[in-house]
Amino acid sequence: MYAVYHGPEGLKRIARRVASYTAVLAAGLKQLGAAVIDGAAFDTICVNTGSTTDATLQGARDAGINLRRASDASVGITLDETTTREDITLLWSLFGNGRALPDFAAFEKGLPPLIPLSMARSSAFLTHPVFNRYHSETEMLRYLRSLADKDLALDRTMIPLGSCTMKLNATSEMIPITWPEFANVHPFAPQDQLAGYELLDAQLRGWLCQATGYAGISLQPNAGSQGEYAGLLVIKAWHESRGDMQRDICVIPESAHGTNPASAQMAGMQVVGVKCDALGNVDLTDLRARCEQHQDRLACVMITYPSTYGVFEARVKDLCALVHSFGGRVYVDGANMNALVGVAAPGEFGGDVSHLNLHKTFCIPHGGGGPGVGPVCVVEDLVPFLPAHRSAGIGNGTQVGAVSAAPLGNAAVLPISWMYVRMMGAEGLQQATEAAILAANYVAARLADHYDIHFSGEIAGLKGGGVAHECILDLRPLKDSSGVSAEDVAKRLIDYGFHAPTLSFPVAGTLMVEPTESESRAELDRFCDAMIAIRAEIAQVESGAWPREDNPLKHAPHTAEALMKADWPHAYTREQAAYPVASLKRQKYWVPVGRVDNVWGDRNLFCSCVPMSDYAA
Repeated sequence: MYAVYHGPEGLKRIARRVASYTAVLAAGLKQLGAAVIDGAAFDTICVNTGSTTDATLQGARDAGINLRRASDASVGITLDETTTREDITLLWSLFGNGRALPDFAAFEKGLPPLIPLSMARSSAFLTHPVFNRYHSETEMLRYLRSLADKDLALDRTMIPLGSCTMKLNATSEMIPITWPEFANVHPFAPQDQLAGYELLDAQLRGWLCQATGYAGISLQPNAGSQGEYAGLLVIKAWHESRGDMQRDICVIPESAHGTNPASAQMAGMQVVGVKCDALGNVDLTDLRARCEQHQDRLACVMITYPSTYGVFEARVKDLCALVHSFGGRVYVDGANMNALVGVAAPGEFGGDVSHLNLHKTFCIPHGGGGPGVGPVCVVEDLVPFLPAHRSAGIGNGTQVGAVSAAPLGNAAVLPISWMYVRMMGAEGLQQATEAAILAANYVAARLADHYDIHFSGEIAGLKGGGVAHECILDLRPLKDSSGVSAEDVAKRLIDYGFHAPTLSFPVAGTLMVEPTESESRAELDRFCDAMIAIRAEIAQVESGAWPREDNPLKHAPHTAEALMKADWPHAYTREQAAYPVASLKRQKYWVPVGRVDNVWGDRNLFCSCVPMSDYAA
């Protein structure tokens, strides 16, 4: 959106100004006798400070400026679009040693940038119309509103994506991240300027340790997947510290979170699969066989608790003890921690390592690729191996290397989780967990007479004990009886004003529903009513009232444009397509685009930015 608002010409203006100010800064420093290191520069120059490096850096800090130590004998200075003339004058004064400062007016017409002409760009960029249209605040605001109108987001309806925990965040959690005290701190600012962040980091880590039962936590990983990777590196480093260099097998059950195998591969481990039983629990007999088969090379087992099947492993303590008996460690994926906080702690029932998704359980916004935070949590003997950050002066001989560019990762969004935990307190966090589990079981109970609930399994040793924080609706029998697929139901839900649940994961032909603790009973009932109405539509197909290939499910979602066409060739009415329940006549979401052929699109990729003929030319 920064690029959309400024456009190519605006970005070039910003870049030219930065480059020009950099040239002016360098010229003025040379007039003052500073030893500017010559060379091409865009926004950064280096000054040879020799034995005065420490004094120069300290003098800059005293003046409210952080310079970078480029070497023991030089400092680096970087400008950006926020740099003012006053900033450049202040920088000159730091190196002037009392001399008269250069006259800024002498540079009024600017100086040639320090970028070689051979590097000047001549090709066009950002040529798509969207980058050349919205350059006033009014236009930009309306453009953003037009995008919001197309979006089926949480401000309009629940998003029941299973295993993704999509929930609204309180405004009171979000406001502090806009405060300059949090927003304007550089990730590599000197430690004495980070006292507030250090306190926030320590308090949040302390609270998360209490919630998980672990001894130590690093907030450095930027996402859950990065937390998985960091946790596996910790396990690997622990084995290697004991001389077990050969331990490289990661055993993963089929009920585990989808990113686990990729993380294990990235950490240099070999993945071995394990089966689950009919109730969705890890098959301990098969697990024992795999552990015995690879006992000399077993590094760890990665389980998800509760699992991606929406099941609490009834014998999770036995599972952990079994893995430990073969010298392996237990990684408990924390993707579903929102079903555990205040109720159970992985670090207490046998887990050695977990990651948390602060952007799921602890309310940092989720979606669009970030900003995520995926802390890695470990038991006592693994604390010495948590990620270091040696370029920031953090680390020792045992710690694994940095997994994020900044020491505290996405530190600027940590106030959101701090606020959430502080306001909820222990009692509120437990209530949220219980509400999430209750909501999933309520949805499963209401829909059980209409859909098969997959893995409504064994909880606390009780068969038929319900589900965990999410439930899987098995639509495979309906595909056989009506030709209606899980994808058809997902698309039809959009006509009812709901974002589709997770489709065909972790079981093909199913929908995985996670209502979270955020939704009221009224919203849960609205979703259940929609699913029950869709089941009645499927019955119309099963009875032959609607053809298998011409019914509201096969052609969903229905756009306003499609409904307004003079020709309506379908076996069902326009009203049945647009208003399957009466409440939609009061509040209707109109989908901007109809069904696309996903498989064809996956196999025939194309660029939507500019025609391929432009590239050929």
